[in-house]
Amino acid sequence: MEITSKMVTDLRARTSAGMMDCKKALIEANGDEERAVEILRKKGVASASKKAARTAAQGLVASYIHSNGKVGVLLEVACESDFVAKNSDFQAFVHDICMHIAASSPVCISRDQVPAEMVEKERAFAMEQLAEDKKPEAIKEKIVQGKLDKYISTLCLLEQPFVKDDKRTVGELLTEKIATIGEKIEFKRFARFQVGL
Repeated sequence: MEITSKMVTDLRARTSAGMMDCKKALIEANGDEERAVEILRKKGVASASKKAARTAAQGLVASYIHSNGKVGVLLEVACESDFVAKNSDFQAFVHDICMHIAASSPVCISRDQVPAEMVEKERAFAMEQLAEDKKPEAIKEKIVQGKLDKYISTLCLLEQPFVKDDKRTVGELLTEKIATIGEKIEFKRFARFQVGL
């Protein structure tokens, strides 16, 4: 099948990948745009994992104040170069993450940052719910662990479904952005403020 420049342009607009990457993906997918998107995603995840060991010493602090003036967010995001930090696509991405934090109220960035007392409190609550259940202890423990995993995922920014596209997590969105921009990007810290809390 012939790969036209319009097909390449359409795929690039959809994925933000480079022109040659789009063309190669379309050739590999035999012109199927959906398959080409998947191919680009897989390559993006692979290239993003290679960048994980690099140093991200540049970046920016972004803010978002909700229109009602009652919720605000400050977010520090690191990247490898000042050039990327000044890039409008990167800044729009950071702004979207600030809006997500305002809407979804994560407690921390990743699982390793979840306060132990929150986990223990939730574990005790889940065990209490199963106290009257006649299931074997091993089964109860699996149920509790499943509930804990689900609970923890609601607290972690990287594991929350992205508010603008709930088919992807914030972590998946970050991985795609790393692949597109070609640099390590890292959420360093955030603060969410809400009137009355």
